[in-house]
Amino acid sequence: MKKFFLLIIILAIASTAYCENWIRVNQVGYLCKDVKVAVMLLQKSQQIKSFKVTNIATGKTIKLKTVSNCGAQSPFAATARLDFSVVTAPGTYRIIAGSTVSPDFRVGDSCYYGLQELPLYYMRQQRCGYNPFLRDSCHTHDGRLVLSGALDGTKVDATGGWHDASDYLQYVTTSANAVFDMLAAYKFTRNIWADKFDSAGNEGSNGIPDILDEARWGLDWLLKMNPNDSTFYNQVADDRDHRMATLPANDSVDYGWGKACERPVYPCCGHPYGLKGHLNRSTGLASSVAKFSSAFSFGADVFSRFDTAYSSLLSRKAEVAYRVAKAHPGACQTAPCVSPYFYEEENWTDDMELAAIMLYGNSRSAATEKQYLADAIAYGRQEPVTPWMGADTARHYQWYPFMNFGHVFTSIITDSCKDGEFASYLRTGIQRVADRAKGNAFLHGIPFIWCSNNLTVAFVTQAIAYRELTGDTTYKEIETAMRDWLFGVNPWGKCMIIGIQGTDFPLDPHSALSNLKHYPITGGLVDGPVYTAIFKSLRGVHLRNADKYAQFQSPTCVYHDDYSDYSTNEPTMDGTAATTFMFSRLVSPKNQ
Repeated sequence: MKKFFLLIIILAIASTAYCENWIRVNQVGYLCKDVKVAVMLLQKSQQIKSFKVTNIATGKTIKLKTVSNCGAQSPFAATARLDFSVVTAPGTYRIIAGSTVSPDFRVGDSCYYGLQELPLYYMRQQRCGYNPFLRDSCHTHDGRLVLSGALDGTKVDATGGWHDASDYLQYVTTSANAVFDMLAAYKFTRNIWADKFDSAGNEGSNGIPDILDEARWGLDWLLKMNPNDSTFYNQVADDRDHRMATLPANDSVDYGWGKACERPVYPCCGHPYGLKGHLNRSTGLASSVAKFSSAFSFGADVFSRFDTAYSSLLSRKAEVAYRVAKAHPGACQTAPCVSPYFYEEENWTDDMELAAIMLYGNSRSAATEKQYLADAIAYGRQEPVTPWMGADTARHYQWYPFMNFGHVFTSIITDSCKDGEFASYLRTGIQRVADRAKGNAFLHGIPFIWCSNNLTVAFVTQAIAYRELTGDTTYKEIETAMRDWLFGVNPWGKCMIIGIQGTDFPLDPHSALSNLKHYPITGGLVDGPVYTAIFKSLRGVHLRNADKYAQFQSPTCVYHDDYSDYSTNEPTMDGTAATTFMFSRLVSPKNQ
């Protein structure tokens, strides 16, 4: 009996003495001049007063007291920010706080070299029509018009483009935005992009940077979705696609014209519409048609160096699309079908600002140029801040794009100092997120809505653009914190971009390609954490395996590396395309 009680006492002492804590670091690494902060998560309430940083190669250790204790943050009893920005020498390091040791991490300006190409692997894998990753073709019969009155059932050519996510639907909304993001990544940092693939996405140089091959793939599809000056299509396929999870070439959904035959092509429509009882809340055409215009304008500018005829075509199409958008103000939403889900975009003046300012530099007359600039300023003033910034929640894609590049380009043209009007709009949005992040150990002030990682990338992009426009480094810490969030400084210690070697990236994403064939989903940005209430409310979301992150989940938000959780672990095409700008700035030495 004495031995039994002795054993109980020993176990009690052991359980009291052992308390697992964690130190989250950027698993890709830190640039030499970065704001460098790790986040410590503790199971018991305590104050951290100091920590050590050790150079693995030399053994040199420095002790630092630059600690911000942030208190409890569910499910952790205590949290702390460990600032080691004084460490600037390239090398591999680890952090030690008490008995807790961080994973090893790198410091050096080469940490991100080559990663700017990673998102393009996912984009090529998402191609519809000919798919170079699979060496196969899919959806070659697209498609037939629906909700088009007397034209219903008419065969049109809508082949090409990208699948939106791990289903095979296609949207102008996200595709045009993806085109713009990739063109921006190239435009601002031209000399870093490789040429290892041809225009079809097969291996082999063609004299065009691969990021432009990918952007042109999207532009070519947009041209098909705008076959004449008065016709604009908005979407190919609908959620009937979700009936099966298969490889793209084996997609055999019957939309009414036979298995594996044509898929429906929806027009841009300025009023609520849907096929099977569920309706969207469209109010006009401008949000979609203006996206055509800005993508065409930017394409005309960038491709003028490579293909003048193509550039001229895009330029003319951009002007026509802008006139149509201006004549039909309002939001043009995607179409639901058998389920109530759709992209609920309700803002549109941001799209008009971007379309107008992109036309400004390419105008053929002084009069129209003046009008485009006046339009851009007027539309920009109608939505100074993208509304999700500072908000606690939002409907799915309610305010999209998640950052307004229009403010960036309008600021370049109109602002004469760092306190200029449009730079101030960018600053206000960043400040609102920063205000919401106060007291949070991760400096995370972004709402955990569906696709929260896409919002995070948008925030980082806006912060980078603002800093480079103005030279104001006020927000460098939160800019870096949100970048680091994507690369492992989050409660789950998860790198949110698939395939970055040396990181703990998602291994069980919501993708038929990985689920059925174990194909790597290289470069894909997963949706990211959502409010627990959202996870519990979505149709069909569940876990097929035990939750290996159970101890890091909270009543507020969850993330699961699990195929069956499409709300947090599904890669998206537009979110992935948006990472190209962020990566381009991390690779370019002049921007570090």
